[in-house]
Amino acid sequence: MKKKEISISAPGRICLFGEHQDYFGLPIIAAAINLRIFIQGTPRDDHLVKIDLIDLEEKEEFSLMGDLAYHKERDYLRSAINVLRRKGIRFEFGWNCTLHGTIPINAGTSSSSALVVAWNKFLLEAVENRTLNNSEEIAELGFLTEVAEFREPGGKMDHYASAVGGIVNVSFEGELKVNRLKNPLKTFILANSQQKKDTTGMLGYIKGHVLDGMEAIRKNHNKFSLNSPVGTKEQDEIKKLPPDNRRLLQGTLMTRDLTKEGRDLFEEDEFDHLKFGQLLTRQHEVLRDYLQTSTPKIDQMMDAALDAGALGGKLNGSGGGGCMFAYAPERTEQIAEAIKRIGAKVYIIHVDKGVHKEEE
Repeated sequence: MKKKEISISAPGRICLFGEHQDYFGLPIIAAAINLRIFIQGTPRDDHLVKIDLIDLEEKEEFSLMGDLAYHKERDYLRSAINVLRRKGIRFEFGWNCTLHGTIPINAGTSSSSALVVAWNKFLLEAVENRTLNNSEEIAELGFLTEVAEFREPGGKMDHYASAVGGIVNVSFEGELKVNRLKNPLKTFILANSQQKKDTTGMLGYIKGHVLDGMEAIRKNHNKFSLNSPVGTKEQDEIKKLPPDNRRLLQGTLMTRDLTKEGRDLFEEDEFDHLKFGQLLTRQHEVLRDYLQTSTPKIDQMMDAALDAGALGGKLNGSGGGGCMFAYAPERTEQIAEAIKRIGAKVYIIHVDKGVHKEEE
């Protein structure tokens, strides 16, 4: 095997429609963005992996000889290697790597998923594997590395958005289907509230209450599912649920329907930018009022963006802090300044490609 330097990057993502849907098997629409994780590596003559995590001012070092035990929660750099070994991948030599990025960390823009997608791509390039080295396989490897390996409650949205790139509509019901949508979208403003969020806790809370609500309804309507039409009988059963179960189940079903509206919008011959912005805002209202994943500061940032001329916007990610984004094809700088005055860190972004070797 010829040793060579490798450079990989993978994008963060914004969720256009479908927060808290993927782990229920419901469709999402997400977009990769031009904030990315970068990994550069040069081969070594031994079996050591040395990684300089520049942004965190930390270093990792481990040997590829023998089993890799985890040294911390969510030890993704080691878990990716363990996952690939179970797939039959063998590593003949080690690497010196640097890892840095422009994605806000722990802010709802999938910095961790971009990391595991980029790292899996790097490792597959390192062993010159072509069987697993395609965007959808890398997305699945990213999910195994980040979520399944550590028994987290999350879904696959982030990994597919980062691996595939562009705008993707992913359906998780039955056989997973990934549709690449056309990209008529213009400029967004991403804004980090700089409020820390509890992704795992938020996911577990919502998932548990929705599943409990569904189980209660199935006692009288055993065929009810999150893909079922909601008629009068279903509405009556939902009304009988305890308040938190009712609210979260209603929000999940409303998000399901908004995602369908969003998909229909992307399939129209002439894309309606104003309607798109309005759908984003409606999605934010569901997240705020039903899933209750927004915060007062993020709501204030949203109001500032809309008052300054944004066509719409929404919370991004699991919620409880982190980022929101505004759709701002015009008056971009003015809208960015308005959000910044609330105390947010802003980024002007656009839709970008998925994981790739940098020389490509």
